[in-house]
Amino acid sequence: MEQVAILARVSTRGQDYERQVVELTDYCQRMNWEVVKVFANKVSGATRNTDREEISGLVEYVKEHRLNRVVCLEISRLGRNTLEALKVINYLNENGVSLHIKNYNLNTLNPDGKVNPVASLICTILLEIASMERLTIKERMESGRNQYIAKCREQGIKMGRPSTYRKSDESYKDQYQKEIGLLRKGISLRNVKAITGTSLGTLQRLKRFL
Repeated sequence: MEQVAILARVSTRGQDYERQVVELTDYCQRMNWEVVKVFANKVSGATRNTDREEISGLVEYVKEHRLNRVVCLEISRLGRNTLEALKVINYLNENGVSLHIKNYNLNTLNPDGKVNPVASLICTILLEIASMERLTIKERMESGRNQYIAKCREQGIKMGRPSTYRKSDESYKDQYQKEIGLLRKGISLRNVKAITGTSLGTLQRLKRFL
């Protein structure tokens, strides 16, 4: 039985990667593959892979353990930066580990262990499309934000929180439990930001609770 690892990622706090893990686990069972490890995280696809906990964990695991495949739902789970995602794919290939993309039934290695050139080409194209989608979404959001600000200014609407607004310490602790826990473990502000998506300014304020 082949030994495989599952790679799952969602971009925001409001999303849950559990659905991906359940779907891929069920898929691996049907394929008669043994799932030996799951790497999952809530982090933006734009985050550098060196700052992504699940990617660095996968790389370290491949160094120390025998693995036949890494299974993901779609190529963008590796990230939306084409060059960084291709580096991960190349690393897996060099270590004899095939990346299996479920939505396209695509394997980066052939059964004989050699690189699948067609899969390599398709992966590059799919990553470029994912990168373009991210850029388009960013541009649309920025455009909508600018239009909203301009409209508010025209109508004399004051934006932002009231000057008297102040979030209580308890509210901070309750809202940012995960961040405070990671900071207490000695994880750097930048890495906590990469893991949780919380801004550095907020993390700086949370340090007073340590």
